[in-house]
Amino acid sequence: MIIGVDRLDYSKGIPNRFDAIDTLLTEHPEHRNNVSFLQIAPHSRSDVAQYRALRRELEAAVGAINGKFAEYDWTPLRYVNRAFTRLVLAGFYRAARIGLVTPLRDGMNLVAKEFVAAQDPDDPGVLVLSRFAGAANELKAALLVNPYDADDIASAIHRGLRMSLEERQMRWRHMMDVVSFNTVTTWCEAFLATLYETRAENVASNGTDG
Repeated sequence: MIIGVDRLDYSKGIPNRFDAIDTLLTEHPEHRNNVSFLQIAPHSRSDVAQYRALRRELEAAVGAINGKFAEYDWTPLRYVNRAFTRLVLAGFYRAARIGLVTPLRDGMNLVAKEFVAAQDPDDPGVLVLSRFAGAANELKAALLVNPYDADDIASAIHRGLRMSLEERQMRWRHMMDVVSFNTVTTWCEAFLATLYETRAENVASNGTDG
């Protein structure tokens, strides 16, 4: 299973992701009947016309891809517009061979870290991550891609599906070390330390703490 979890938003690059699945199955037919992509995308801003248009675009793309590749006992793309509990999502993450996190632009994107944290250390999946997500600065052992380039994403998925257990474990350990170290507590303490240092510098230079 390949999994993507995002709110329904233009910034998440979901249409490009669907194009990548089409490209993957076209250029690497060995993955047909063997790989399924689950995209979870709860609705957001459904009162805005542009978001309703995005929803229709994605539904049309799902129909086209499944119509092109599906067999009577296999569906390549499953598209779900509802939220799941954190526990259920953790189970999906752990079961997936590929985590597909390809926003066009994102501040951090905690889905990438959740995917890493949920993996089985003995048989971890592979994270395919947009180089324009903030998490890419930390999770350098992910397969980093250009989220605008469906060919690049498809190539990374193909590489991840064929990756050896040894390499998957090595990459996961590097990313899990980062996830384990950079916790919310670590971030908070570093932020407060910087704040106090800045205040002390202001006091020293200006005689005030403003």
